[in-house]
Amino acid sequence: MKRLMLSAAMMAASLNTALATDLIVTNAKVATMVKEGRFDQAVAIDGGRIQATGSNARILKLKTANTQVIDAGGRTVIPGLNDSHLHVIRQGLSYNAELRWDGVTSLKRALQMLKEQAARTPEGQWVKVVGGWNEYQFDEKRLPTLAEINEAVPDKPVFILYLYGLGFLNKKGIDVLGYDKNTQYKEGVVELGADGKPTGLLVAKPNALILYSTLAKTGTLPREQQLNSTVQYYRELNRLGLTSAIDAGGGGQAYPDDYAVSLELAKDGKLTVRTSYYLFAQKPGKELEDYQRWLTLTKPDKNEHQFYANGYNTEGGGENLVWSAADFENFLEPRPELPPQMEGELEPVLRLLVKNRWPFRIHATYGESIDRDLAVIEKVNQDMPLNGLRWFFDHAETISDAQLARVKKLGGGIAVQDRMYFQGEAYWKRYGAQTRQMPPIRKMLDMQIPVGLGTDGTRVSSYGPWPSIYWAVTGKTAGGLQIWQGRDVLSRYEALKLMTQGSAWMSGEEKLKGTLAKGQYADLVILPQDYFSMPVDGIRNLESALTIVAGKVVYASDAFPQYAQPVPPVLPEWSPVKYYGGYQNK
Repeated sequence: MKRLMLSAAMMAASLNTALATDLIVTNAKVATMVKEGRFDQAVAIDGGRIQATGSNARILKLKTANTQVIDAGGRTVIPGLNDSHLHVIRQGLSYNAELRWDGVTSLKRALQMLKEQAARTPEGQWVKVVGGWNEYQFDEKRLPTLAEINEAVPDKPVFILYLYGLGFLNKKGIDVLGYDKNTQYKEGVVELGADGKPTGLLVAKPNALILYSTLAKTGTLPREQQLNSTVQYYRELNRLGLTSAIDAGGGGQAYPDDYAVSLELAKDGKLTVRTSYYLFAQKPGKELEDYQRWLTLTKPDKNEHQFYANGYNTEGGGENLVWSAADFENFLEPRPELPPQMEGELEPVLRLLVKNRWPFRIHATYGESIDRDLAVIEKVNQDMPLNGLRWFFDHAETISDAQLARVKKLGGGIAVQDRMYFQGEAYWKRYGAQTRQMPPIRKMLDMQIPVGLGTDGTRVSSYGPWPSIYWAVTGKTAGGLQIWQGRDVLSRYEALKLMTQGSAWMSGEEKLKGTLAKGQYADLVILPQDYFSMPVDGIRNLESALTIVAGKVVYASDAFPQYAQPVPPVLPEWSPVKYYGGYQNK
């Protein structure tokens, strides 16, 4: 009997320990996202996981002497946002060196920011605006002219990237780079004026190599400042409500060197966005060698530090599996044809990945490219069955219904982004008004194909997640053009689900994140306004009032000053981030 009583006492003690609650958020409208229309009042967190949701009274019964209680003040709580396609690692390394026009609503203001930043930028440094904007977000509805750029900054080198279509250099930038009438790129144009000298306009034809290469010549931050830059960028993402992101790799983003900064921060507990990553082949014609080498370099990562190679605890390949399969989405130019050697280059890479059970993702904008990609995947699947291996297409703006059926049969998914929010007008000018949704998200959902929503920030679209959600619930571009039919727009619940649960599928983590349900990661956001009922135009300017990752506050706005987290001073001292921040949603 004594032993039985002792056992019962031990069980009771164990139960009390198990039910110990670290944090309770109360007095809220908690969108659990378990079911549309279900809202609770409070959420309890223990050990970095959701313990329970329910009424204030029920959840407060779990409170102990050591429980922290946050009063949401009636605000809406949502699961942390998860961007299924974000170039987060690369942007972290350069964020502090870039002036962001994301969200700026006036070209006049954008040029003024350029002029102000040039005045504080020291000699030898570039003034750079690297994507995340378009002319239709401006009241003036036009691009800056080279004359305006030169007037704003006559004495410091300037490089401005516009989507993956154009680059702008001021006269000082041309001089610093040494570009002249003899400067040539195999795939790209250095525009010359009537005097035979470069005007400063760079044109991507048919891909963006000229833009990548020019940007690479503008310098990088030293290691200490890259660490600081990455901390600042991850905090910026937390400010916008992001708690997870899947990095799609990128040109010039070499593994393992360019991943070392994020990994160091993760090991030090300073990485505040759960980061899953895929590895992007770097050299045309050498892609198979890249993946063969990475197989020997990498080992499964058990996600101790929130920085890991997707949810499979193994590496993944893409979005660039082979360069010949990439159809860059420059809608200022005609659709590119993939070269004839594509299939011969893609097949051995796919066979290597499937053999080693590496998940993969493939950049594909046009249905014509997707058709050829699918033929290779189907061929590999015949004698090396995918058998549930996680894979998906990125972008897929013009994928057909028949191609979607083939994706579904192969167990694939689609990661979609708001590139049409930034480029809808350009597409319509080239191809005419469209009646089909691009990408056809409604059709994907009807076919029960896994879909994750993201941004493709930062060089084309902005990294801001809320414009992407706004685009999904309105079908409108940044300039207000209605590019979707009413039947295709998503409900607010559907759009939010795609950037929470949907994106979690892309990293194999759908059982760990995306809802506020028992056992899921305690990643959540308190919003300053009710996303589900606020005027729709305000959605694109939303940000977080309080962001929690793994049960810890990582960002607090002025609404919750008592929870503000210390952030190191921005480096270098002249950084645009110090003076303007990042996304301009105020």
